[in-house]
Amino acid sequence: MPSNFGRRVLLLHNAKARQGEGALEPVRTRLEAGGLVVTVEPFENLPEIARDITRLHQAADAVVVCGGDGSISSSAPAIIESGLPLGIIPAGTANDLARTLSIPLDFAAAADVIVAGHIRHIDVGMVNGHAFFNVASIGLSSELAQKLDPEIKKRFGRLGYAVAALRILAGARRFRATIVEKGSRTTVRTYQIAIGNGRLYGGGNIIEETAAIDDGTLDLYSLEMRNIWKSALMARAFRTGTHGAWKEVRTARCVEFDIETRRPMPINTDGEIATATPAHFKVLPGAVRVFTPPDAVAGTRAVRLYHG
Repeated sequence: MPSNFGRRVLLLHNAKARQGEGALEPVRTRLEAGGLVVTVEPFENLPEIARDITRLHQAADAVVVCGGDGSISSSAPAIIESGLPLGIIPAGTANDLARTLSIPLDFAAAADVIVAGHIRHIDVGMVNGHAFFNVASIGLSSELAQKLDPEIKKRFGRLGYAVAALRILAGARRFRATIVEKGSRTTVRTYQIAIGNGRLYGGGNIIEETAAIDDGTLDLYSLEMRNIWKSALMARAFRTGTHGAWKEVRTARCVEFDIETRRPMPINTDGEIATATPAHFKVLPGAVRVFTPPDAVAGTRAVRLYHG
């Protein structure tokens, strides 16, 4: 790749992200020190991200998103359309996608990953045309996303999530849903249905112990216990991805799912309410190229994009 081309970076920066204000300068400094030409484009709300990429991608060779999981997922459709590789600067609360991909949480170190130029292909989950990298959920997590005050989220991070979650659990009620998989319909009474594309979600929980973000499948679980407080006994299992061993947790793996509910219910995609039931979920295998450390996943071949 000629030295005067192929090194232009469009850096999308969310100053409202929990750590966003402190991320911009160290990231830009590190990228420029690595010989990249950086154009900074701020955004204040999620719809702006895709519009900015669509508007500016022809003057860039890579897109870097500095923000949380919701911001990064919002970029996915435009990233796919542009064909450009994606760089991730984890500046959110949970940063589950960065953790899944072994991207450092230190801003300068994350920028160094982009400078190094190693990329891999990862899957993207879609629900009703909305993208997600980690997980999409109906029920408890959607209620949490709706009721968690953005200022509380920014100020208190995971502690804010924990306090809000306890309030949600105290008033939780099961809902009726129909899960359609490979033409088979199953009606359940559940507190939550979650469908994962990646591996980590919710600040370090594992969607399923063998899940990977490049396995070409989606992993579903449904919480069907009678008493939601029993989920507290399952906390360790959720951290290791072994919750499917509990009889109250239904699990499935497929490339497509449909979820129907009696009335429309909101769907949380990577921390943001994006759509509602009825919902069609599918996976787009290897749809996005992303910068990762070369040894991020054992057995995954790293490809060098930049050539100095």
